[in-house]
Amino acid sequence: MEAALAAIAAHTVALASPPPFQPLLFPLSTTPIPTLQSAFRDASLKPVRPYSLSLSLSAAPNPLTAIAVTKKAVAVLKGNSSVQGTITLTQKDNGPTTVNVRVTGLAPGPHGFHLHEYGDTTNGCISTGAHFNPNNMKHGAPEDRVRHAGDLGNIVANADGVAEATIVDNQIPLSGPNAVIGRALVVHELEDDLGKGKWFKYFTFCQSSCLCHMWLPEANQC
Repeated sequence: MEAALAAIAAHTVALASPPPFQPLLFPLSTTPIPTLQSAFRDASLKPVRPYSLSLSLSAAPNPLTAIAVTKKAVAVLKGNSSVQGTITLTQKDNGPTTVNVRVTGLAPGPHGFHLHEYGDTTNGCISTGAHFNPNNMKHGAPEDRVRHAGDLGNIVANADGVAEATIVDNQIPLSGPNAVIGRALVVHELEDDLGKGKWFKYFTFCQSSCLCHMWLPEANQC
């Protein structure tokens, strides 16, 4: 059983709008034009009235543009065992989170895959706690209405020991009070029965053999 920590970088891109441009107004002159007496008899001269210009400049309204914010977290598994992998989690705005999984070095067949409460790997799988379950629900499958938020089902390794999967889930956001940040992703040695058989208590409290776990310390926003 090997533990691995995934370091995640973070950066935020923000869009700032320029301040509105204030109108500039130049009023027309209303001062009467004086009559000037010339040196010639019976003749008067009037100065040419200058052109008056009224100029109004204003900035065109700048409509607000909604900018989609995509959050991303990457967990890289490193350890002394043959089990290695990379898990990428992506969430756009407040939509569902897409989890892309690739783990190698597994025994062929299904392996339980869960999000656990804590990112503490000091005592292996046990110190990661139970499945993440903020709504105090019963264990189930990812598609069930009643399930732990951390119930992500199984990943299945092929004959070469490689498991690849894409999971789209609404209960594991990358921000907010129920964020996955600071918790652990766990790949188990055994298959998850999805709350329908004898392995319920093992996968709920993580007493079964845990092949690897990855701590998610931070999310990246772009």
